[in-house]
Amino acid sequence: MALQCTIKKEVMFEGMGIHTGKTIKVVCKPAPPDSGINFIRTDIADRPIISAAISNLTDLSKRPRRTSIGMGEAEIHTVEHLLASLYGLEIDNITVEINGPELPGMDGSAAGFVKALKDAGISEQDTVRRSFQIREPIWVEDGGSMLIALPDVNFKVSYTLDYPSTHIGTQHNSFLITPESFEKEIAPSRTFCLEEEVEHLRSLGLGKGASLDNTLVLGKKGIIGGKLRFEDEFLRHKVLDIIGDLYLLGFHIKGHIIGVKSGHLLNLKLLQKIHMQQERLKDAGIKSPSEVASMPKGMLDAEEIQKILPHRYPFLMIDRILELGDMKAVGIKNLSINDYFFAGHFPERPVMPGVLMLEAMAQVGGVLMLSRTENRGKIAYFMAINNAKFRRVVKPGDQLRLEIEVTRFKTKTGQIHACAYVEDKLAAEADLMFVLGES
Repeated sequence: MALQCTIKKEVMFEGMGIHTGKTIKVVCKPAPPDSGINFIRTDIADRPIISAAISNLTDLSKRPRRTSIGMGEAEIHTVEHLLASLYGLEIDNITVEINGPELPGMDGSAAGFVKALKDAGISEQDTVRRSFQIREPIWVEDGGSMLIALPDVNFKVSYTLDYPSTHIGTQHNSFLITPESFEKEIAPSRTFCLEEEVEHLRSLGLGKGASLDNTLVLGKKGIIGGKLRFEDEFLRHKVLDIIGDLYLLGFHIKGHIIGVKSGHLLNLKLLQKIHMQQERLKDAGIKSPSEVASMPKGMLDAEEIQKILPHRYPFLMIDRILELGDMKAVGIKNLSINDYFFAGHFPERPVMPGVLMLEAMAQVGGVLMLSRTENRGKIAYFMAINNAKFRRVVKPGDQLRLEIEVTRFKTKTGQIHACAYVEDKLAAEADLMFVLGES
């Protein structure tokens, strides 16, 4: 599995912000694993730290034509080009000290950021990279514009650009995003605007630092005062913006992103929807407590179990863990006539539903799978049941002893054999499979 990366040494660059027109100095520094991307406003007295996270997004209607993040009064504008560079170079953790409200525009592309970061060097860290695979189609649309995320084992971006009233017309291209393809095919593409938009943008207070040195201007007869680096440079810059905006998720994506005439507004709407899908899947799994310094071995009481499992009454099916090793776990469920399921499951002669015995076994199995150091911070998804057999009824007053043993374990999957006993007599057994995913 891919490891997280940071830069080897600090690097400095400076330039003028495209929208604010202010000259800004930026210093990028290495950061520890799992710290993510954090900006520090060094020009503000308390040096506020602003994480590049979806929770810190500012309202695009108030900050048009760029992506901004902020906390309170502290903001940082036009973060998308640097974020795209970090994603493209597979840098997970970095501290960005900045002495103003906007990142430098450089030449309007990400090429300057890429060069600076590569000059600093990229270093692997001893922690697995966080990633998320799109599980089902997600789409957002606005008028004739659309942005779609489809399941894929790689990260690909396809885009359709349509400027029918210009000589560019309609263009389409697709890119498999790797560090090599990003640096060569995407990073050099520059920001742009139409000639007819210039005065309106100026009236909104935008583009104070824009010039023909950092912005492509498309007139009726072609590019004003320059030439394209790629025939479809405008399209490629749209791809650059998509990559940068989506990195506010805080993890790498495995999926195919398809854009049709989309911009920052739809990028950020898709960002929200991907985040929602990721949160739903996280809630559906059993989360390993990555924040716990070490997983306890041996006996766990109810309080310790609840630090590991997200389940709570009435669906927490384990009272104690008697044994927790690398390959085996033993749990206990004490059954009372007051348990909710006895009230409606054959109430005249109450018995424990077989599916809840399976759930109890699965919960102990989840704790066992996630107790491994290499699975710290992951989520276990209960995926399959095989060879399930129910041998005897389980009644109020019984104590269910749940014995779990790992039969097969790989990087992303695990299989266990689970048995439930009452008074040393087998009540149920099954083979259960888990898939291990990133949180």
